[in-house]
Amino acid sequence: MSGQYAVLTGDLIRSSDLAPSALDAGLDSLEQAAQDFAGCFSRRGGDGWQCAAPSPENALRYALILRAALRSHGKDYATRISIAVGAGTLPANGDVNAAYGPAFTASGRLLEALPSGARMADAAGGVLDAATRLADHISSGWTPAQARSVRLILWPKERIRSEAAAELGITRQAVDQALWSAGFPALSDALKLIESAV
Repeated sequence: MSGQYAVLTGDLIRSSDLAPSALDAGLDSLEQAAQDFAGCFSRRGGDGWQCAAPSPENALRYALILRAALRSHGKDYATRISIAVGAGTLPANGDVNAAYGPAFTASGRLLEALPSGARMADAAGGVLDAATRLADHISSGWTPAQARSVRLILWPKERIRSEAAAELGITRQAVDQALWSAGFPALSDALKLIESAV
């Protein structure tokens, strides 16, 4: 299937500190989150992964969903993420490891080139990369509780907070507090501006 994709490539940080079962749990949570936005997901090597999804204007949102899903397991779980948007071809079975095209290549190369200390970046550079790096800084401090609330509000886009509260088994006020302390209002505004511009 040829088309325009958001391609996200990553690897778990300090994966050698995780037990094999914990490593599997982290990668499984990323795969499940990718299915939420119809993303195709494949593992790469021991702790690496790659995801491809339609609606490339949502690329940063996808990255934050994945980060939130992983952080929900605890602060020991973190991943680097490189984002690239563009043309690509996926096989019919959705195996991202067999996909090819400029977006897949750019995403993989960016991950290899990420400078020390950077955990998330966009191959487009410019304002998109700047916004991604700011989102990286904000989201890197999420607690597991904040991450759980953020993940549910990020997707579907129009999910209301009372629905997220019901799914989490907490009050609407607790969701509001988690989102506020996670810096979500600013992130949400930025995502809407980016997605409408693209």
